[in-house]
Amino acid sequence: MPSAATSHLERRLSAYDAAAVVVSNVIGSGILFMPAIVAGMAGHPGAMLAVWLAGGILAFAGAMAYAELAALRPRSGGEYVYLREAFGPLAAFLTGWASFVAGFSGAIAATSMGLVGLLDRFFPGVGNSTPWVSLPLGVISLSLSPQQLLAIVIIVSLSVVHGLGLGPGRVVQNALALVKVMALVVFVAAGLSFGQGTTAHFIASPTATWTVSGLLLALIPVMFSYSGWNAAAYIAEEVKDPGRNVPRALAMGTIAVVVLFVAMNVVYLYALDVQAMAAVEVRVVDAAAQVLFGPGAATMLVVVGIFIALGTISANVFAGPRVYYAMARDGLFLRAAAQVNPRTQTPLAAIVAQAVWCVVLVLTGTFAQLVNYTGFTVVLFAGIAVLALFVLRRREPDAPRPFKALGYPVAPALFVVASAAMVVNAIWREPLPSLAGVAILATGVPVYWLFQRAR
Repeated sequence: MPSAATSHLERRLSAYDAAAVVVSNVIGSGILFMPAIVAGMAGHPGAMLAVWLAGGILAFAGAMAYAELAALRPRSGGEYVYLREAFGPLAAFLTGWASFVAGFSGAIAATSMGLVGLLDRFFPGVGNSTPWVSLPLGVISLSLSPQQLLAIVIIVSLSVVHGLGLGPGRVVQNALALVKVMALVVFVAAGLSFGQGTTAHFIASPTATWTVSGLLLALIPVMFSYSGWNAAAYIAEEVKDPGRNVPRALAMGTIAVVVLFVAMNVVYLYALDVQAMAAVEVRVVDAAAQVLFGPGAATMLVVVGIFIALGTISANVFAGPRVYYAMARDGLFLRAAAQVNPRTQTPLAAIVAQAVWCVVLVLTGTFAQLVNYTGFTVVLFAGIAVLALFVLRRREPDAPRPFKALGYPVAPALFVVASAAMVVNAIWREPLPSLAGVAILATGVPVYWLFQRAR
């Protein structure tokens, strides 16, 4: 055990540990809500399933591109590292800035608040959003309600678990990922085995139509549902034999999620036809479960939702600090975040910094807007990171590559094109929120120069 803080993380994670982070990052509220939106845009049962499969293929193409990049640069930070190597420190900092301000922290805060809402079903009152105290601070205000307090407790508790070391963090993360997968597998198996659905819903009605533009629009919520497929890349520095195990983790995690998501949509269609699914105003999983199993299934689904939310928060608490740790090593984040705690062998200061910012977002209630405004940046920076694969292939043709992206150059090129199309579409369809997201991203530029001056 070292006696002083170091700047290097230990390689203790297996491919299965890293794959669990992928699974927990991806399986979230998207598969519970988004199928209704996709059904409305696709308008045809076959087209709906096809777009979920196409999104999965794109996610796998992106995962394989990240696999090559992670094997080439097996360091913590994911796309922060790849953008730094291919496009320079400013581009890298902006992806890290977006991750800290909203990408990971906003998702943690939002999911924690949603989790409290689910817990209120069993512990009435904990989801009460009426503030005990409120402190106006100009354009924002600080407030504390029972819901916010419990959300903060959840954030701090999981941050402590992952701050204690890879041992406790890995056990909790793997257990939550396993519960998520098993819950969805049981739902699929039970729904198709004895659920009160019908295969007639898979046959399109004579009036059902689909268009290419509709499918392209439907691909956007599908890809947002798949976001998180790159999670293993953030922790590459802690994976044993990364040239072999990071690609395996990205492949296993992504394939598992694609199979589960397509299967879930098959069950949804078994319970509801496309038109009924598009008209659902609650979670699709709730509406489908009521048809398949009756109203008594609602309580079971709340429990499933609790574990899904816990796993998502845990995965983000685990992965996010590795980005800030990588930034800090380059002098582009708080200096303490570059150190590895000698007792826990974790980037403890980075974990604490993220937890503090998450608490601020909960107290101010600004997380929802941040996530909404910066959602397109997740797709933007993933596309740019895959584009870095082409840059590094050209710039370093003879560099040892333990793994090479499958389907290169066609598969990663398709991913880049699809990402660009989704970003342009998001800006075109929602110009004001997108402009706010660009403004939030732009605030990172002066912060970058301040860190540069401090170096």
